[in-house]
Amino acid sequence: MTKRLFLIPNYNHPDTIGSVVQSCLPHEGDILIVDDGSNAQTKEKIAKAALLSKRVIVLTLPVNSGKGGAVLAGFQWAIDRQYTHVFQLDADGQQDAAAISEFLDSSNKHPQALVCGYPIYDESVPLSRKWGRLITDFWVMINTLSRAYRDCLCGFRIYPMDSVVRWLSTNPTIGKRMDFDCDILVQLYWQGIDCINLPVKIAYPADGISHFRPIENWYLSKMHARNFFGMLVRLPTLLGRHFHA
Repeated sequence: MTKRLFLIPNYNHPDTIGSVVQSCLPHEGDILIVDDGSNAQTKEKIAKAALLSKRVIVLTLPVNSGKGGAVLAGFQWAIDRQYTHVFQLDADGQQDAAAISEFLDSSNKHPQALVCGYPIYDESVPLSRKWGRLITDFWVMINTLSRAYRDCLCGFRIYPMDSVVRWLSTNPTIGKRMDFDCDILVQLYWQGIDCINLPVKIAYPADGISHFRPIENWYLSKMHARNFFGMLVRLPTLLGRHFHA
């Protein structure tokens, strides 16, 4: 039996959190907002969003732990309560909520697979973001020896929690900031997970809030280097997976 949780990590996105929660409410499943050490204005908006339904729960972290830290906290909360699938969405409202239904249908048909979004941009996308993603996607292709993922930074995806539990049992080294979304995909691939890639429209509003800082490029570079050596250690297994595919 499927027990689904929508997971929304939120750090200082006060103006969009309500609309993101509302986009989840028509669908079956509880909604967990992880307040990642947000400011007072955001906490007020989170509290209002929690009043939209009894299905909305707030998990408050005392200090900002980074996107990865917030998602991991949400994962553990979900595992403790025996949720079978976690649908991760970003709190910034850039992802098209109309895609939720297609992702849920795919997950229901393939419950053991990771359902991962890849972005369809409009003219608002900053070129630095668009080209920077291509570099990261290239390194993910190298570190998995595959084209399993169309995009590795889009935080719009459904995780089967049994795979996450097995991965966590290995005590993995994992990025806790913006590098998390990419890092976990590589490591889940090493664990043998299959991925279904689906499109999701992305819009960047002119007044939108971005928490991507130049230091994130350093974290991404460290993560790619670490995973490259991890790939070398797993080379026979990865090659064998492709040989038997």
